[in-house]
Amino acid sequence: MKRCVPLALAVAALFLWTEAPAAHDVPNDVRIQIFLRPEGQLLRLLVRAPLASMNDIPWPTAGVFLNLSDPEMPIALRDGARNWIADRIDVYEEDARLGAPRLAAIRVSLPSDTSFDSYDGALRSLLGPPLPTDTELVKSQAMVDALLEYPIRSARSRFSIDPHYRLLGLTALTVLRFVTADGVERALEFHDDPGLVRLDPRWIQAVRLFVTEGFFHILSGTDHLLFLFCLVIPFRKFRHLLVVVTAFTVAHSITLIASAYKMGPDAGWFPPLVETLIAMSIVYMALENIVAPGLGRRWMIAFGFGLVHGFGFSFALRDTLQLAGSHLLTSLLSFNIGVELGQVAVLAVLLPALALLFRFAVAERIGTIVLSAIVAHTAWHWMMDRGQRLLKYQFQLPDLTPAFFAGVTRWLMVVVAVAGAWWLVKALLPRRSDPTLGSETTHSVP
Repeated sequence: MKRCVPLALAVAALFLWTEAPAAHDVPNDVRIQIFLRPEGQLLRLLVRAPLASMNDIPWPTAGVFLNLSDPEMPIALRDGARNWIADRIDVYEEDARLGAPRLAAIRVSLPSDTSFDSYDGALRSLLGPPLPTDTELVKSQAMVDALLEYPIRSARSRFSIDPHYRLLGLTALTVLRFVTADGVERALEFHDDPGLVRLDPRWIQAVRLFVTEGFFHILSGTDHLLFLFCLVIPFRKFRHLLVVVTAFTVAHSITLIASAYKMGPDAGWFPPLVETLIAMSIVYMALENIVAPGLGRRWMIAFGFGLVHGFGFSFALRDTLQLAGSHLLTSLLSFNIGVELGQVAVLAVLLPALALLFRFAVAERIGTIVLSAIVAHTAWHWMMDRGQRLLKYQFQLPDLTPAFFAGVTRWLMVVVAVAGAWWLVKALLPRRSDPTLGSETTHSVP
């Protein structure tokens, strides 16, 4: 019996290994293109997907080429469009799911076909004549275009989609262009299955989405949490620390909004520069805790580094920001509210935990040094790794063009906003220093 078990496992492994290629014979990276436009009482959905992803369809072939003249081709084409395109997307009008669509048109397209560059071009192609039957088209390069039509109540309704195209490839990118009833086009991109996507959300829906996004983003952002941890180690009273955290929130709100309105640099070196500066900010805060935590001016440091962290938030928010619809500013402010709520939740856990640690386990000064040293060691490695990536970029002086001076003007506006926010936060602070905060050389707070 003992000899049979390894033999059985070996046979099973060999069987799975031989079967695996057939089970996963799908493209690595696929790109699905979608146009969605309501017209009158009809919603049109135009989809282009790779034919090679529909690997359970018996496509007629002649060698490596598709046999477009085979009488089975229309049947295979309809099955592929129904099973892999129409059945894998749910469309909603307001909050009501629409029924099964009518498959109004299907065709095979060449990979070089550019009709899906625009809605009108894609619609003309789908309603036009099919490819000549003598076209030599390799199966792995062919595309399937489909026109789906849904009856709707009004073109002015709010629509949502829930695509399920992840199984078309190991990684799937869906590019959606939503053309409103007024002819305004909005472009969105999704990776794999994004869940329910509201194409024109109400402001309250945008608020809920981005408050939630901000709350969970701060909880999952290790570097932001470590920076927050370094901020709170020397503090014991929540109301004093709230000023510092609020200064950090105001600062990152400024740069986050500026970045969302395309006021930040778009060069390739900018994201790694920001990530390096974020790691550097953690190292600085940790070292200050070790040497001499100046609590009276900590809100200033939090404000300064918050400007850098705001750009980091903007990088993480790029994919989600496209879901804001016409409520961009509302969504940005909601995201910041979510971040602030997440920070407050973290502080509500950290402060009691630190108080218990310093009361029963280790002396406060020694504990502060040990914890800060661990954080500094971690952030130092981040800073070095990110700095190495940053050095791979070549920096060039900008061209003195009108666009450059327009960018400088926009950043001068940001500087004015930062100065105003700095003045506001400083004005809100009490004029006399609180004795519980200590002085610039205070090492611990009772």
